[in-house]
Amino acid sequence: MSWIHFKIGQPKKTIVSKTVERDFEREYEKLQKLEDQTKKLHKDMKKSTEADLAMSKAAVKISADLLSNPLCEQDQAFLESMTALDTAMKRMDAFNQEKVNQIQKTVIDPLKKYSGVFPSLNMAVKRREQALQDYKRLQSKVEKYEEKEKTGPVMVKLCQAKDELRPVKEDFEAKNKQLLDEMPKFYQSRIDYFQPSFEALIRAQVVYFTEMYKIFSELTDQIDQGGLTDEQRQRETEAKLSELRSLSIVADD
Repeated sequence: MSWIHFKIGQPKKTIVSKTVERDFEREYEKLQKLEDQTKKLHKDMKKSTEADLAMSKAAVKISADLLSNPLCEQDQAFLESMTALDTAMKRMDAFNQEKVNQIQKTVIDPLKKYSGVFPSLNMAVKRREQALQDYKRLQSKVEKYEEKEKTGPVMVKLCQAKDELRPVKEDFEAKNKQLLDEMPKFYQSRIDYFQPSFEALIRAQVVYFTEMYKIFSELTDQIDQGGLTDEQRQRETEAKLSELRSLSIVADD
């Protein structure tokens, strides 16, 4: 937030001590960083869940494409494997959707609501800054009359300026005190507010990956009839590819 600084009409008397102003700026800076971090986290969580959904939907699409492969009509074993894969991908997608819905309710929505508090806080800071500028302006006015010769008209104007200054000073001091009291409390409250959300996020991930382990363990048992290792399967694939390359229709000229 860029504050307005008046270059003219500043009072000679220090209205707010450097220590108080330094404390205020320190506390407000912490809240500005918290606001930026909350917005970034909200944005990143949305991107993460959107990517999760896109991944599971793509997996379902791939398994459906494989199931519609003409080879399934000719090879019963391949058909059974692709059917098992398609079932597993649909189960994965369903659990993933459930996880995303849970994260939306317990993490993303609370983040959005928390971010919605900051505009009111920033407005309170702006009102405090405006009150400070009014205070400085009227204090300068009082000092100007105090420096003049104490004639009747000057004394009348001095009393009027002091009467005008008094409620403005009280208003600034009240706003300043409220913010100095409440900004640290607001900052500290972030722990109690976010802890349940992050715990819910962890639980949602644990449940999801526990189910994924079950789904893919079952899928492995269904399609891994040969009991081959990945290295053996890779060698087998390379051997089949070599056989294909030996055919005259794919031979290099």
